[in-house]
Amino acid sequence: MKPGNRYQVVVVGAGHAGIEAALAAARCGTRVALLTISKNSVGRMSCNPSIGGLAKGQMVREIDALGGVMGLAADFSGIQFKILNKSKGRAVWSPRAQVDKRIYEQYVKESVIQATGIDIIEGEAVAPILKKGNIAGVKTVDGSVISADAVVLTNGTFLNGLIHIGQKKIPAGRMGETRSVGITESLEELGLQHGRLKTGTPPRLFKNSINWKKLEKISGDDNPAPFSHFHKNFKPPNVPCYSITTNRSAHNIINDNLMLSPMFSGDIGGVGPRYCPSIEDKINRFSDKNSHRLICEPEWFNSDQIYLNGFSTSLPEDVQLKTLQCLSGFENIQFVKP
Repeated sequence: MKPGNRYQVVVVGAGHAGIEAALAAARCGTRVALLTISKNSVGRMSCNPSIGGLAKGQMVREIDALGGVMGLAADFSGIQFKILNKSKGRAVWSPRAQVDKRIYEQYVKESVIQATGIDIIEGEAVAPILKKGNIAGVKTVDGSVISADAVVLTNGTFLNGLIHIGQKKIPAGRMGETRSVGITESLEELGLQHGRLKTGTPPRLFKNSINWKKLEKISGDDNPAPFSHFHKNFKPPNVPCYSITTNRSAHNIINDNLMLSPMFSGDIGGVGPRYCPSIEDKINRFSDKNSHRLICEPEWFNSDQIYLNGFSTSLPEDVQLKTLQCLSGFENIQFVKP
């Protein structure tokens, strides 16, 4: 970026929302600056290796109908496709795809690079700039100014991000990536209120530490449906996932250590999504249930790293490990990361 460059739109953040915003603006013929802390993380999937699901799948199809890239990227990188809630009425059927995170990121990044009118700028925004009550761009952490007629903030979890693993607290946007500081404070100074949402994530497991013979295989649909409306031929792979259930022994360990979870000790005050409760919430709120289903999902094709869907948690690493080793098939489980 050269000093004095002016854009019609600046998009801050290059995750799902930021990419769709930048591409949408570019399709309208505007000159766009896509500002990201790291060019290497453009299009990176933050959490689980899937697209869609309950309610979200319909949104992906709506984005596709409006010309967005998410549906096409999911179809290109998908390794399993499934319509959820098929036992219920059509109104609640929800498309979901297990995707290869690496291929998804590459596809989306290439879509942005090839788009006309988008400049990817590496930097960290710290404040919007106002002139005479109108937005005029953003200031970055190094003091640079990016002038623009409109600013779109899509910072996601990076705004003052803080990762909790038991009593351990790690300032980060994602594990291993720096958080963004300044935007929240600058908006507060302008009189805007702010709150905090929480999002949990489960441990990643080493594939070879799982006894797969003890788990239940879950395949995708025999006749999979794509997210995008713009396909002539659609024949994706059908890579299985595997399910495992918790038991009373695991529940007892979690109950005995609830106060080590920041959500129960009071360290976390944010509100979490209803569709993705933590394992602590499940055990506490549904104490009458003897088990909960967990799904082992590969994070990419032939991945040695497994995402344990359904076990979102902020418990200490040793408690997570002890809990999972109670389960049949997980007796020798090892973590890639908690």
